[in-house]
Amino acid sequence: MTPAALDAAMQALFRDVSDTVILPHYQTLTSDQISEKSHDDLVTVADTLSEEMLEKGLSAILPGLPIVGEEAAFADPAILTRLNSDCWIVDPIDGTHNFAQGKPPFGILVALASGGETYAGWIYDPLTDRLCTAHRGMGAFVNGERISAKPTESAKPVAAISLIFLDQAEREAIKGQIAPHYAMVDIPRCAAEQYPRLALGVNDVSIFQRTLPWDHAAGVLWLNEAGGKCFRPDGSPYRVDEPDRTGLIGAASPALWDELAARLASMD
Repeated sequence: MTPAALDAAMQALFRDVSDTVILPHYQTLTSDQISEKSHDDLVTVADTLSEEMLEKGLSAILPGLPIVGEEAAFADPAILTRLNSDCWIVDPIDGTHNFAQGKPPFGILVALASGGETYAGWIYDPLTDRLCTAHRGMGAFVNGERISAKPTESAKPVAAISLIFLDQAEREAIKGQIAPHYAMVDIPRCAAEQYPRLALGVNDVSIFQRTLPWDHAAGVLWLNEAGGKCFRPDGSPYRVDEPDRTGLIGAASPALWDELAARLASMD
C-alpha cells in the first residue's frame, strides 16, 4: 500500500471511529463509564470501544500485523513484547483526562513501527477533523498539506513542561533553573495536541517525563519530519521498544532543542 493510500485509509478509519464511538460519548459519560487505572490515569468506556474498533480496522488495512494498544497492554503487559518487531501502536483516546471531563483537547494516535523505530504516524483530532501525518523521510503534513515547524518568535521561548510524573526535587529544579528562561504555559495533557503545538507556532519547547510508545511514537516522527527536533535529553533517538525509559525533549527547531538540553544537563 502506498503512503497516500495508507493515509486515506487511516483518515476514513479515524472518522468512522470518531463518529461511531468517540463523539457520541463526548460530554455524555456517566460516572460508571469512567474508572482509574492508576493514580491520575483514567480510562473510559469510549477508550475501550475505540481501541476495539481501531484494532478491527487496522487489521483490515494490513492483515496479520501485530497491534500494541494502550488498553490491551495495560490488561496484558506481555503485549509490549510486540514492540520489538513490526507492529501497529495505538492510543485510542489520547487526553482521556480531558475527555472524561468533557473538554478538549483529545485525539487518536496511531503509529507503524519496525525494529523499534517509527516509520509512519498519524495524529487525529476528532473535534476539528485535523489529521497530522508523517512517513519517515517524506516530511510532515496537516490535512494533506506539507508543513515546516516554526518557532513562536516570542521574546522568551514558550515552554509547556509536564511536571506530573516528576518527584518534588525534580519539580523544584525545573521551576528554579529552567522556568526563568522561558514563558511557561500549561500543558494540554494530550500528546495529540502538544506535538502539533510544537510545530505550528504555538509552543517552542516541551519536556516529557513518561514516554510510553502510544503517547509519543507518532508525534516524535511527525515533529522530526516537520524540521523540529524530538530526542532523548542525551541526544539519542526515541525508540518505541524502550517503554520504561523516561525523558524526552521536543522543540520547534534544533537550536531550541539544543538550548533546553544544555540547560537540563547543567542541572545534573
